[in-house]
Amino acid sequence: MPIRVAAAEVIAKVLRGQSLSMLLPEYAARVDEKDRALFKEICFGSLRWYPQISILLKQLIQKPLREKDLEIQGLIVCGIYQLLYMRISEHAVVNETVSAVNGLNRKWAKGLVNAVLRSFQRQKTTLLEEQANNATFQSAHPKWLMKKLIHAWPQATIDDIVAANNDRGPMTLRVNRRHGLRNEYIQRLEVAGITALQTRHSEDGVVLDSPVDVTALPGFSEGDVSVQDEAAQLAAGLLCLKPGQSVLDACSAPGGKTCHILEAEPSLSSVLAIDSEARRMPRVEENLSRLGLSAQLKVADAGDLDSWWDKQTFDRILLDAPCSATGVIRRHPDIKILRKPADIDKLAVIQARLLEILWQTLSNEGILVYATCSILPEENDQIVKAFVASHNEAEIMTIEASWGVATDCGRQLFPTINGSDGFYYARLCKKPSVDKGVDKGPE
Repeated sequence: MPIRVAAAEVIAKVLRGQSLSMLLPEYAARVDEKDRALFKEICFGSLRWYPQISILLKQLIQKPLREKDLEIQGLIVCGIYQLLYMRISEHAVVNETVSAVNGLNRKWAKGLVNAVLRSFQRQKTTLLEEQANNATFQSAHPKWLMKKLIHAWPQATIDDIVAANNDRGPMTLRVNRRHGLRNEYIQRLEVAGITALQTRHSEDGVVLDSPVDVTALPGFSEGDVSVQDEAAQLAAGLLCLKPGQSVLDACSAPGGKTCHILEAEPSLSSVLAIDSEARRMPRVEENLSRLGLSAQLKVADAGDLDSWWDKQTFDRILLDAPCSATGVIRRHPDIKILRKPADIDKLAVIQARLLEILWQTLSNEGILVYATCSILPEENDQIVKAFVASHNEAEIMTIEASWGVATDCGRQLFPTINGSDGFYYARLCKKPSVDKGVDKGPE
Protein backbone atom coordinates (compact mmCIF):
# COMPACT_ATOMS: atom_id res chain seq x y z
CA MET A 1 0.00 0.00 0.00
CA PRO A 2 1.40 3.46 -0.88
CA ILE A 3 2.62 5.43 2.14
CA ARG A 4 0.28 8.39 1.78
CA VAL A 5 -2.77 6.25 1.07
CA ALA A 6 -2.11 4.32 4.28
CA ALA A 7 -1.48 7.50 6.27
CA ALA A 8 -4.66 9.14 4.95
CA GLU A 9 -6.74 6.14 6.00
CA VAL A 10 -5.15 6.06 9.45
CA ILE A 11 -5.81 9.75 10.05
CA ALA A 12 -9.41 9.42 8.82
CA LYS A 13 -10.02 6.57 11.25
CA VAL A 14 -8.51 8.55 14.12
CA LEU A 15 -10.84 11.44 13.24
CA ARG A 16 -13.68 8.93 13.49
CA GLY A 17 -12.59 7.92 16.99
CA GLN A 18 -10.13 5.03 16.63
CA SER A 19 -6.74 5.04 18.38
CA LEU A 20 -3.44 5.36 16.55
CA SER A 21 -1.82 2.56 18.56
CA MET A 22 -4.52 0.12 17.43
CA LEU A 23 -4.29 1.16 13.77
CA LEU A 24 -0.52 1.38 13.26
CA PRO A 25 0.42 -2.33 13.38
CA GLU A 26 -2.15 -3.28 10.73
CA TYR A 27 -1.29 -0.46 8.35
CA ALA A 28 2.48 -0.65 8.87
CA ALA A 29 2.32 -4.30 7.81
CA ARG A 30 0.66 -3.22 4.54
CA VAL A 31 3.42 -0.73 3.71
CA ASP A 32 6.75 -1.82 2.21
CA GLU A 33 9.30 -2.38 4.95
CA LYS A 34 11.64 0.24 3.51
CA ASP A 35 8.85 2.84 3.72
CA ARG A 36 7.57 2.14 7.24
CA ALA A 37 9.69 4.75 9.01
CA LEU A 38 8.39 7.49 6.66
CA PHE A 39 4.82 6.20 7.01
CA LYS A 40 4.99 6.39 10.81
CA GLU A 41 6.60 9.83 10.70
CA ILE A 42 3.77 11.17 8.53
CA CYS A 43 1.10 9.62 10.79
CA PHE A 44 2.62 10.81 14.06
CA GLY A 45 3.54 14.25 12.73
CA SER A 46 0.18 14.89 11.09
CA LEU A 47 -1.65 14.06 14.31
CA ARG A 48 0.85 15.91 16.51
CA TRP A 49 0.27 19.12 14.58
CA TYR A 50 -3.39 18.53 13.71
CA PRO A 51 -4.66 21.37 15.96
CA GLN A 52 -2.57 23.71 13.81
CA ILE A 53 -3.35 22.13 10.47
CA SER A 54 -7.10 21.99 11.13
CA ILE A 55 -7.09 25.79 11.56
CA LEU A 56 -5.28 26.18 8.24
CA LEU A 57 -7.81 23.87 6.55
CA LYS A 58 -10.64 26.21 7.49
CA GLN A 59 -8.83 28.96 5.61
CA LEU A 60 -8.04 26.76 2.61
CA ILE A 61 -11.27 24.77 2.11
CA GLN A 62 -14.43 26.83 1.79
CA LYS A 63 -16.85 23.92 2.21
CA PRO A 64 -16.02 21.29 4.88
CA LEU A 65 -15.64 17.75 3.56
CA ARG A 66 -18.33 15.22 4.35
CA GLU A 67 -17.86 12.51 6.98
CA LYS A 68 -17.59 9.85 4.29
CA ASP A 69 -14.71 11.78 2.70
CA LEU A 70 -12.50 12.10 5.77
CA GLU A 71 -9.84 10.10 3.91
CA ILE A 72 -9.42 13.08 1.58
CA GLN A 73 -9.15 15.39 4.58
CA GLY A 74 -6.58 13.01 6.08
CA LEU A 75 -4.62 13.09 2.83
CA ILE A 76 -4.60 16.90 2.73
CA VAL A 77 -3.50 16.98 6.38
CA CYS A 78 -0.60 14.68 5.49
CA GLY A 79 0.37 16.95 2.63
CA ILE A 80 0.32 20.13 4.69
CA TYR A 81 2.29 18.46 7.48
CA GLN A 82 5.00 17.49 4.99
CA LEU A 83 5.08 20.98 3.50
CA LEU A 84 5.38 22.53 6.96
CA TYR A 85 7.70 20.19 8.81
CA MET A 86 9.47 17.68 6.57
CA ARG A 87 12.51 18.00 4.36
CA ILE A 88 10.88 16.56 1.28
CA SER A 89 10.82 18.76 -1.82
CA GLU A 90 7.52 20.60 -2.11
CA HIS A 91 7.16 19.44 -5.70
CA ALA A 92 7.42 15.79 -4.64
CA VAL A 93 5.01 16.28 -1.73
CA VAL A 94 2.30 17.78 -3.96
CA ASN A 95 2.72 15.22 -6.74
CA GLU A 96 2.77 12.19 -4.44
CA THR A 97 -0.16 13.45 -2.37
CA VAL A 98 -2.31 14.12 -5.42
CA SER A 99 -1.40 10.72 -6.88
CA ALA A 100 -2.53 9.05 -3.64
CA VAL A 101 -6.12 10.09 -4.42
CA ASN A 102 -6.29 7.17 -6.88
CA GLY A 103 -5.51 4.72 -4.09
CA LEU A 104 -8.41 6.13 -2.06
CA ASN A 105 -10.84 5.52 -4.95
CA ARG A 106 -11.92 9.15 -5.06
CA LYS A 107 -10.62 10.43 -8.37
CA TRP A 108 -13.03 13.37 -8.16
CA ALA A 109 -10.86 14.79 -5.36
CA LYS A 110 -7.64 15.12 -7.38
CA GLY A 111 -8.40 18.70 -8.36
CA LEU A 112 -9.36 19.61 -4.81
CA VAL A 113 -6.22 18.15 -3.23
CA ASN A 114 -4.00 19.77 -5.85
CA ALA A 115 -5.70 23.16 -5.45
CA VAL A 116 -5.55 23.15 -1.64
CA LEU A 117 -1.87 22.19 -1.48
CA ARG A 118 -0.82 24.71 -4.12
CA SER A 119 -2.90 27.40 -2.44
CA PHE A 120 -1.12 26.64 0.82
CA GLN A 121 2.25 26.92 -0.92
CA ARG A 122 1.35 30.37 -2.26
CA GLN A 123 -0.20 31.68 0.96
CA LYS A 124 2.01 29.91 3.51
CA THR A 125 3.77 32.98 4.89
CA THR A 126 0.57 35.04 5.13
CA LEU A 127 -1.44 32.22 6.70
CA LEU A 128 1.18 31.62 9.37
CA GLU A 129 1.51 35.33 10.15
CA GLU A 130 -2.27 35.56 10.64
CA GLN A 131 -2.05 32.93 13.38
CA ALA A 132 0.82 34.57 15.26
CA ASN A 133 -1.43 35.46 18.22
CA ASN A 134 -3.63 32.37 18.10
CA ALA A 135 -2.76 30.42 21.27
CA THR A 136 -4.35 27.20 20.03
CA PHE A 137 -2.40 27.38 16.79
CA GLN A 138 0.90 28.20 18.46
CA SER A 139 0.61 25.49 21.12
CA ALA A 140 -0.93 22.88 18.80
CA HIS A 141 -3.02 21.77 21.79
CA PRO A 142 -6.80 21.71 22.24
CA LYS A 143 -8.13 24.87 23.87
CA TRP A 144 -9.80 22.95 26.74
CA LEU A 145 -6.53 21.22 27.65
CA MET A 146 -4.54 24.45 27.65
CA LYS A 147 -7.18 26.00 29.91
CA LYS A 148 -6.76 23.17 32.42
CA LEU A 149 -2.97 23.41 32.32
CA ILE A 150 -3.05 27.18 32.85
CA HIS A 151 -5.31 26.68 35.87
CA ALA A 152 -3.07 23.98 37.37
CA TRP A 153 0.56 24.89 36.68
CA PRO A 154 2.93 27.88 36.37
CA GLN A 155 3.46 29.30 32.89
CA ALA A 156 7.07 28.10 32.66
CA THR A 157 5.92 24.55 33.40
CA ILE A 158 3.18 24.80 30.76
CA ASP A 159 5.67 26.03 28.15
CA ASP A 160 7.91 23.04 28.86
CA ILE A 161 4.96 20.61 28.70
CA VAL A 162 3.81 21.99 25.35
CA ALA A 163 7.33 21.86 23.90
CA ALA A 164 7.81 18.27 25.05
CA ASN A 165 4.39 17.16 23.80
CA ASN A 166 5.20 18.54 20.36
CA ASP A 167 8.56 16.78 20.26
CA ARG A 168 9.39 13.11 19.79
CA GLY A 169 9.88 11.06 22.95
CA PRO A 170 13.28 9.39 23.38
CA MET A 171 13.67 5.63 23.23
CA THR A 172 14.32 4.48 26.79
CA LEU A 173 15.24 0.98 27.90
CA ARG A 174 14.99 -0.91 31.18
CA VAL A 175 17.91 -3.24 31.81
CA ASN A 176 16.90 -6.56 33.38
CA ARG A 177 18.91 -6.53 36.60
CA ARG A 178 18.55 -10.32 36.84
CA HIS A 179 20.66 -10.60 33.69
CA GLY A 180 23.36 -8.03 34.30
CA LEU A 181 24.38 -4.51 35.31
CA ARG A 182 23.31 -1.36 33.53
CA ASN A 183 26.89 -0.20 32.88
CA GLU A 184 27.70 -3.52 31.27
CA TYR A 185 24.70 -3.24 28.98
CA ILE A 186 25.66 0.29 27.91
CA GLN A 187 29.03 -1.14 26.90
CA ARG A 188 27.26 -3.81 24.84
CA LEU A 189 25.29 -1.07 23.12
CA GLU A 190 28.49 0.80 22.30
CA VAL A 191 29.95 -2.33 20.72
CA ALA A 192 26.79 -2.57 18.60
CA GLY A 193 27.25 1.06 17.52
CA ILE A 194 24.38 2.41 19.62
CA THR A 195 25.05 5.52 21.73
CA ALA A 196 23.29 5.57 25.11
CA LEU A 197 23.38 7.18 28.54
CA GLN A 198 22.10 6.25 31.99
CA THR A 199 18.74 7.72 32.94
CA ARG A 200 18.85 10.32 35.71
CA HIS A 201 16.29 8.81 38.07
CA SER A 202 15.70 5.15 37.29
CA GLU A 203 18.41 2.75 38.47
CA ASP A 204 17.69 0.42 35.56
CA GLY A 205 17.14 2.93 32.76
CA VAL A 206 19.12 3.63 29.61
CA VAL A 207 18.17 6.35 27.12
CA LEU A 208 19.30 6.01 23.50
CA ASP A 209 20.69 8.89 21.52
CA SER A 210 18.53 7.79 18.58
CA PRO A 211 15.73 5.21 18.35
CA VAL A 212 16.52 1.81 16.84
CA ASP A 213 14.51 -1.27 15.99
CA VAL A 214 14.32 -3.61 18.98
CA THR A 215 15.93 -6.34 16.87
CA ALA A 216 19.12 -4.24 16.90
CA LEU A 217 19.28 -4.25 20.72
CA PRO A 218 21.82 -6.74 22.12
CA GLY A 219 20.06 -9.50 24.04
CA PHE A 220 16.56 -8.22 23.47
CA SER A 221 15.12 -11.57 22.45
CA GLU A 222 16.92 -13.18 25.42
CA GLY A 223 15.22 -10.81 27.87
CA ASP A 224 18.24 -8.70 28.78
CA VAL A 225 16.38 -5.45 28.17
CA SER A 226 12.92 -4.00 27.60
CA VAL A 227 11.56 -0.76 26.17
CA GLN A 228 9.98 1.37 28.91
CA ASP A 229 9.93 5.10 29.63
CA GLU A 230 11.90 6.25 32.66
CA ALA A 231 8.82 7.60 34.44
CA ALA A 232 7.11 4.21 34.25
CA GLN A 233 10.25 2.56 35.63
CA LEU A 234 9.86 4.40 38.93
CA ALA A 235 6.77 2.42 39.96
CA ALA A 236 8.54 -0.74 41.11
CA GLY A 237 10.87 1.13 43.46
CA LEU A 238 8.00 2.97 45.12
CA LEU A 239 6.42 -0.32 46.19
CA CYS A 240 9.26 -1.01 48.69
CA LEU A 241 9.32 -4.68 47.67
CA LYS A 242 10.65 -7.38 50.01
CA PRO A 243 11.00 -11.17 49.76
CA GLY A 244 7.88 -13.16 50.53
CA GLN A 245 5.40 -10.41 49.70
CA SER A 246 2.26 -10.84 47.62
CA VAL A 247 1.74 -8.20 44.93
CA LEU A 248 -1.24 -7.10 42.85
CA ASP A 249 -0.68 -5.21 39.62
CA ALA A 250 -4.10 -3.85 38.71
CA CYS A 251 -4.72 -2.58 35.16
CA SER A 252 -1.47 -4.28 34.20
CA ALA A 253 -1.37 -4.41 30.38
CA PRO A 254 0.94 -4.29 28.50
CA GLY A 255 2.92 -5.66 31.44
CA GLY A 256 6.02 -3.48 31.63
CA LYS A 257 5.53 -2.66 35.30
CA THR A 258 4.57 -6.26 36.12
CA CYS A 259 7.84 -7.47 34.64
CA HIS A 260 9.86 -4.77 36.41
CA ILE A 261 8.32 -5.78 39.76
CA LEU A 262 9.45 -9.37 39.18
CA GLU A 263 12.90 -8.27 38.06
CA ALA A 264 13.31 -5.98 41.08
CA GLU A 265 12.45 -8.63 43.68
CA PRO A 266 12.94 -12.25 42.59
CA SER A 267 11.70 -13.71 45.90
CA LEU A 268 8.12 -12.45 46.00
CA SER A 269 5.61 -15.05 47.13
CA SER A 270 3.15 -14.18 44.35
CA VAL A 271 2.33 -11.61 41.69
CA LEU A 272 -1.18 -11.29 40.27
CA ALA A 273 -1.60 -9.13 37.17
CA ILE A 274 -5.12 -8.30 36.04
CA ASP A 275 -6.53 -6.28 33.17
CA SER A 276 -10.06 -5.76 31.92
CA GLU A 277 -9.19 -6.00 28.22
CA ALA A 278 -8.67 -9.55 26.96
CA ARG A 279 -7.06 -8.28 23.73
CA ARG A 280 -4.24 -6.69 25.72
CA MET A 281 -3.36 -9.66 27.94
CA PRO A 282 -1.35 -11.50 25.25
CA ARG A 283 1.14 -8.61 25.37
CA VAL A 284 1.64 -9.25 29.08
CA GLU A 285 2.19 -12.95 28.38
CA GLU A 286 4.68 -12.16 25.60
CA ASN A 287 6.70 -9.80 27.80
CA LEU A 288 6.81 -12.27 30.69
CA SER A 289 7.84 -15.12 28.39
CA ARG A 290 10.62 -13.15 26.70
CA LEU A 291 12.03 -12.11 30.07
CA GLY A 292 11.75 -15.59 31.57
CA LEU A 293 9.35 -14.42 34.29
CA SER A 294 6.08 -15.80 35.59
CA ALA A 295 3.00 -14.27 37.19
CA GLN A 296 -0.62 -15.19 37.60
CA LEU A 297 -2.69 -13.44 34.93
CA LYS A 298 -6.41 -12.79 34.96
CA VAL A 299 -8.69 -10.95 32.57
CA ALA A 300 -11.05 -9.13 34.91
CA ASP A 301 -12.41 -5.74 35.89
CA ALA A 302 -10.32 -4.73 38.88
CA GLY A 303 -13.38 -3.03 40.32
CA ASP A 304 -15.44 -6.25 40.33
CA LEU A 305 -13.90 -8.14 43.25
CA ASP A 306 -16.24 -11.11 42.95
CA SER A 307 -14.86 -11.89 39.50
CA TRP A 308 -11.23 -12.32 40.58
CA TRP A 309 -10.44 -11.85 44.29
CA ASP A 310 -10.08 -14.91 46.54
CA LYS A 311 -10.21 -12.83 49.77
CA GLN A 312 -6.45 -13.15 50.33
CA THR A 313 -5.04 -9.68 50.92
CA PHE A 314 -1.98 -8.26 49.18
CA ASP A 315 1.12 -6.76 50.78
CA ARG A 316 1.65 -4.43 47.84
CA ILE A 317 -0.72 -3.04 45.21
CA LEU A 318 0.10 -1.03 42.12
CA LEU A 319 -2.95 0.79 40.79
CA ASP A 320 -1.94 2.22 37.44
CA ALA A 321 -5.36 3.76 36.93
CA PRO A 322 -7.06 4.40 33.57
CA CYS A 323 -6.53 8.07 32.81
CA SER A 324 -6.52 10.81 30.19
CA ALA A 325 -2.91 9.96 29.21
CA THR A 326 -2.18 13.69 28.99
CA GLY A 327 1.36 12.99 30.17
CA VAL A 328 2.19 10.80 27.15
CA ILE A 329 0.80 12.90 24.30
CA ARG A 330 4.16 12.91 22.53
CA ARG A 331 3.92 9.10 22.20
CA HIS A 332 0.18 9.15 21.48
CA PRO A 333 -0.51 12.38 19.57
CA ASP A 334 -4.03 11.21 18.69
CA ILE A 335 -4.94 12.10 22.30
CA LYS A 336 -5.15 15.72 21.09
CA ILE A 337 -8.05 14.65 18.88
CA LEU A 338 -9.67 11.81 20.79
CA ARG A 339 -9.73 13.19 24.33
CA LYS A 340 -12.64 15.47 25.24
CA PRO A 341 -13.22 17.71 28.29
CA ALA A 342 -16.06 15.50 29.59
CA ASP A 343 -13.69 12.51 29.66
CA ILE A 344 -11.79 13.90 32.65
CA ASP A 345 -14.77 13.85 35.03
CA LYS A 346 -15.76 10.38 33.83
CA LEU A 347 -12.23 9.09 34.38
CA ALA A 348 -12.06 10.66 37.85
CA VAL A 349 -15.14 8.65 38.86
CA ILE A 350 -13.49 5.44 37.64
CA GLN A 351 -10.22 6.26 39.38
CA ALA A 352 -11.90 6.99 42.72
CA ARG A 353 -13.97 3.82 42.46
CA LEU A 354 -10.94 1.61 41.75
CA LEU A 355 -8.97 3.11 44.63
CA GLU A 356 -11.90 2.59 47.00
CA ILE A 357 -12.45 -1.03 45.95
CA LEU A 358 -8.82 -2.16 45.72
CA TRP A 359 -8.08 -0.66 49.12
CA GLN A 360 -10.19 -3.48 50.56
CA THR A 361 -7.73 -6.04 49.22
CA LEU A 362 -4.67 -4.44 50.85
CA SER A 363 -3.34 -5.98 54.05
CA ASN A 364 -2.70 -3.98 57.22
CA GLU A 365 0.68 -2.22 56.99
CA GLY A 366 0.50 -2.82 53.23
CA ILE A 367 1.44 -0.22 50.60
CA LEU A 368 -0.62 0.90 47.62
CA VAL A 369 0.95 3.00 44.89
CA TYR A 370 -1.53 5.08 42.89
CA ALA A 371 -0.19 6.01 39.46
CA THR A 372 -1.40 7.71 36.29
CA CYS A 373 0.21 9.00 33.11
CA SER A 374 -1.80 12.19 33.51
CA ILE A 375 -0.66 15.73 34.34
CA LEU A 376 -4.11 16.90 35.47
CA PRO A 377 -4.68 17.32 39.23
CA GLU A 378 -8.31 16.18 38.87
CA GLU A 379 -7.02 12.67 38.16
CA ASN A 380 -4.15 12.75 40.60
CA ASP A 381 -3.86 14.72 43.83
CA GLN A 382 -7.57 15.45 44.03
CA ILE A 383 -8.40 11.72 43.86
CA VAL A 384 -5.90 10.78 46.55
CA LYS A 385 -6.76 13.74 48.79
CA ALA A 386 -10.47 12.90 48.76
CA PHE A 387 -9.74 9.24 49.49
CA VAL A 388 -7.46 9.91 52.44
CA ALA A 389 -9.95 12.39 53.89
CA SER A 390 -12.55 9.62 54.09
CA HIS A 391 -10.26 6.82 55.34
CA ASN A 392 -8.61 7.26 58.73
CA GLU A 393 -6.51 4.15 58.15
CA ALA A 394 -4.99 5.58 54.95
CA GLU A 395 -1.70 7.35 55.49
CA ILE A 396 0.24 9.21 52.83
CA MET A 397 3.84 8.04 52.63
CA THR A 398 5.93 10.99 51.49
CA ILE A 399 7.95 10.25 48.36
CA GLU A 400 11.41 11.69 48.89
CA ALA A 401 12.91 11.91 45.41
CA SER A 402 14.90 14.09 43.05
CA TRP A 403 12.40 13.64 40.23
CA GLY A 404 9.23 15.60 39.53
CA VAL A 405 7.67 18.15 41.85
CA ALA A 406 6.12 17.50 45.23
CA THR A 407 2.34 17.85 45.46
CA ASP A 408 0.10 17.64 48.53
CA CYS A 409 -0.18 13.87 48.23
CA GLY A 410 2.54 12.64 45.88
CA ARG A 411 4.89 13.70 43.10
CA GLN A 412 4.18 14.89 39.57
CA LEU A 413 6.51 14.33 36.65
CA PHE A 414 6.02 16.42 33.52
CA PRO A 415 7.02 15.37 30.01
CA THR A 416 10.41 16.81 29.17
CA ILE A 417 12.40 17.00 25.95
CA ASN A 418 14.92 14.12 25.92
CA GLY A 419 13.58 13.12 29.34
CA SER A 420 10.73 11.16 30.84
CA ASP A 421 7.02 11.15 30.14
CA GLY A 422 4.50 12.84 32.40
CA PHE A 423 3.48 10.64 35.35
CA TYR A 424 1.93 10.99 38.78
CA TYR A 425 2.65 8.84 41.82
CA ALA A 426 1.21 8.74 45.32
CA ARG A 427 2.03 6.12 47.95
CA LEU A 428 -0.41 5.11 50.68
CA CYS A 429 0.11 2.87 53.70
CA LYS A 430 -2.78 1.04 55.37
CA LYS A 431 -2.62 1.39 59.11
CA PRO A 432 -4.59 -0.98 61.36
CA SER A 433 -8.25 0.08 61.49
CA VAL A 434 -9.19 2.41 64.32
CA ASP A 435 -12.44 1.73 66.16
CA LYS A 436 -14.66 4.74 65.46
CA GLY A 437 -17.32 3.68 67.99
CA VAL A 438 -18.11 5.45 71.27
CA ASP A 439 -15.55 4.88 74.03
CA LYS A 440 -17.42 2.99 76.76
CA GLY A 441 -14.54 3.12 79.20
CA PRO A 442 -13.11 0.13 81.09
CA GLU A 443 -15.53 -2.75 81.62
